[in-house]
Amino acid sequence: MANVLATVDQRTKLVGENRLELLLFSINSTQLFAINVFKVKEVVKLPPLNAMPGSHPHIYGVANIRGISIPVIDLRSAIGFKPVPPDDDANMIITEYNRSVQGFLVGKVEHIINMTWSDIMPPPKTAGRNNYLTAITRIEHQGKSQLVSIIDVEKVLAEIIHYDISLSEGVLDETLVHEMPGRKILIVDDSSTARRQVRETLSQLGIEIIEASDGLQALNLLQKWRDEGKQVSKELLMMITDAEMPEMDGYKLTSEVRGDKAMSDLYITLNTSLSGSFNHAMVEKVGCDKFISKFQPDLLVEVVQERLRQVINH
Repeated sequence: MANVLATVDQRTKLVGENRLELLLFSINSTQLFAINVFKVKEVVKLPPLNAMPGSHPHIYGVANIRGISIPVIDLRSAIGFKPVPPDDDANMIITEYNRSVQGFLVGKVEHIINMTWSDIMPPPKTAGRNNYLTAITRIEHQGKSQLVSIIDVEKVLAEIIHYDISLSEGVLDETLVHEMPGRKILIVDDSSTARRQVRETLSQLGIEIIEASDGLQALNLLQKWRDEGKQVSKELLMMITDAEMPEMDGYKLTSEVRGDKAMSDLYITLNTSLSGSFNHAMVEKVGCDKFISKFQPDLLVEVVQERLRQVINH
């Protein structure tokens, strides 16, 4: 199974072309689930695990992979299914999110599929707010059309790991405090958990937050303002966007904004759980102003303050 990801480093050209690759897997006998390949470091057969007394109920144990201890999350129980003991098909998907490495206990790992973000749809609104999906898609699998549910890993992790939104002493620039109320920031992210983390962090400053759940929704809003005669860069202090989203990813969104003279000067920060130098290269390629890896409240506030200083001193 390890060789299924052998060429993952060569796949980066897909990002920025509004394309993605999904790793398909099962956690029960009837449904297919997926996560983005770019967040996957490795897939291995479930190794022997050590118990972690006092840990969260969804932590199944700790794996030792080449001398590194990795907490293993039972994805089945974490997203609301009744936990069952792993069988011979059990695998561990090792991922990197928000600068931390974790393993997910899953069932059979199928294969990787290549998709366009336009083929990826948000979950139905009737699914409610408590579902663990960021998106759904439909594929041909074993000769029939089958629904694939794309896991909101950030929500799963946020329910296990406490993310503190409080700011470190000295981060807040007191000389800017009176400048912040009434400023608007557009947050674009398909994960409601990620949007909430950013919203709650920046709302402490009195900043007004506008939200969009994918790149196309954000672009439509910006174009609506443009068509109404509004100057987008005056309406917004900045836009903070995720990289991977249904219908239109953050790179494509940035490219579309930069290609429109009426809003090309909008300040754009890429805020993503994807790690590595690749993102910095993509930031330069599509023209983002800043890159922040999730979730760092202090750094987020510092970027906002830096932008506010530019606006005030302009």
